[in-house]
Amino acid sequence: MNQDWLEALRQIEREKGIDAELIIQALEAALLSAYKKNYPHSEEARVEVNRETGSIHVFARREDEQTGEACEEEVTPRDFGRIAAQTAKQVILQRIREAERDLVYEEYQDKVGDIVTGIVQQSEQRYALVDLGKVEALLPHSEQMPGERYRHGMRIKVYVVEVRRSSKGPQIIVSRTHPGLLKRLFELEVPEIADGYVEIKAVAREPGHRSKIAVVSNDRNVDPVGACVGARGSRVRTVVNELRGEKVDIVPWSPKPEEFVANALSPATVKKVVYHPEEQMCEVIVPDSQLSLAIGREGQNARLAAKLTGWRIDIRSESQAGEEKEAFVAHAGKPGESWRASDAREEPEADGGSALGEQEAEPASGTEGGEEGHGE
Repeated sequence: MNQDWLEALRQIEREKGIDAELIIQALEAALLSAYKKNYPHSEEARVEVNRETGSIHVFARREDEQTGEACEEEVTPRDFGRIAAQTAKQVILQRIREAERDLVYEEYQDKVGDIVTGIVQQSEQRYALVDLGKVEALLPHSEQMPGERYRHGMRIKVYVVEVRRSSKGPQIIVSRTHPGLLKRLFELEVPEIADGYVEIKAVAREPGHRSKIAVVSNDRNVDPVGACVGARGSRVRTVVNELRGEKVDIVPWSPKPEEFVANALSPATVKKVVYHPEEQMCEVIVPDSQLSLAIGREGQNARLAAKLTGWRIDIRSESQAGEEKEAFVAHAGKPGESWRASDAREEPEADGGSALGEQEAEPASGTEGGEEGHGE
């Protein structure tokens, strides 16, 4: 061992970003272990690597026969250079692998909550492996979109959910169902969002089927819905294509719960919204012709609106609300007494519904991929 290997170590430090001193310390420990393995009676030995010349020496503590005092003397074996060279190679390679794993871990730890593009390498029933370039990410079955098939070589965008340390290196968990994926896709496609003129306030997803996002403008001259939809729906269409046809509704956000709930039920037209903060719910009255549209197929539209707003939503048609009010006045009402739909309700009508989506309804019309009827 000479100064050449020490210079090579410095070069590794510059190229890989690995501290040379840490490698030398690890090398000293590994060489000491190798020495004790070949010379088991040398319990008080130590190995020293000269930082200037690169030479390696072994020292052992022994008792002076004349004075009886302990002293340290060099006991470097003649063939120790061969052992040192093999050990140094193993230690350096191991440290390089560990350093590269740490760099990958730190890089992707910073990307948690962001999207990355990868290529599908392997797809099985329980999971799919996505090549991100430096490392492979795991796409579990629970994070895969319903009905989406992942073919080998297929390029997809995924949302980084978690990065874990493991003995084999960093393990990256990605998702295709996370609401953050939809939000990040719009941030990529809409410059107004990246510039801060438009802000996404809330996202609600039923992956593979339908989603809703609520947007607000920080500039009175910018239409938030129109900016997200794009010219002839070009921007939202790009997002829909990436999500393999998942429909996206874009609605204006409002700090007033009544307005926000009415917007969230788009494309249905809302007649009236009564907000009850103490019960964390909103009662919504819609025209009879809009009831099926407001509820959506299997309650999907109402369910997404409830997720988007964070309020429990109770939807009634005008005729239902009128009948319930008449029944309330006839049986229990008094002049001047206030009324609301839930006061008189005993059993829901067959064509009624709520945000829980227990009843089936006709599919909402005029919302193909979130492009029509949203303020192009």
